[in-house]
Parts: sequence; structure tokens; C-alpha cells
Amino acid sequence: MDPIAIVVTALVAGAAAGVSGAASSAVQDAYTGLCEVVRNRLGSGRGGHGRPAEIVDAYRSDPVGQHDRMVAALTTAGADQDRALAEAALRVLALTFPGSADTVARYAVDLRDARGVYVGDHGTQHNTFS
Repeated sequence: MDPIAIVVTALVAGAAAGVSGAASSAVQDAYTGLCEVVRNRLGSGRGGHGRPAEIVDAYRSDPVGQHDRMVAALTTAGADQDRALAEAALRVLALTFPGSADTVARYAVDLRDARGVYVGDHGTQHNTFS
């Protein structure tokens, strides 16, 4: 899963936990922290998609309708390179879906300049490089 998808998934998970009323104070704090990190990242990015607080608030109220806007804003802001943002997202996922953050982090790999890569479990790959 790419870093931006992890952030968007964590935003949805945090919002869903809050709406259901099942969110503990730890989940609420982690989700609030994630939203703040997202706002900061969007504020430091190249912009073009609206004000950071407006983007986050719109996404929180309508994640389905605002999905493309959030993904575009995060992409433009370079969120895929933001370690603090990734850590905040994984924290929310770990609290909302125990055990999921390890799975998500396991597949959040940077494969730029990689050759002959296999990602997954229980597969076999044979490479021959010349």
C-alpha cells in the first residue's frame, strides 16, 4: 500500500471510530494528531487544492466525495515522503485495527530503482539479470 493510501485509510478509520462512539481517548488523540499533521503537510506543500484546514474538514465530513481531492492534495504536498505523517497514520491504524499497522507497514516499501522485486507472501520468483 502506498504511503498516501495509508494516510487516507487512517483518516477514514479514525473518523469511523469517532462516529461510532467506540473510539477511546487514545484513538481520538491519535486521530486529532493525524489531522494536524495532515494540515501541516498540506500547508507546507505546493498548494493548489484549497486551504489545508478546509481540505481536512471537508474530507472528515465526506470522505467518499472528497477522496480524490484529498489524494491530489497529499500528492501535490509530497506527503509520500513525510515520515511524521506516515507514523501518525500508522498510529491511528494500530489503535483502530489492532495488528493492521504491522501488515500495512510491511507492504509500505519504497521500490524506486528496484529490479526483480516480489512483494507478497508464499510466492516464488526466479530472476536472471544480464
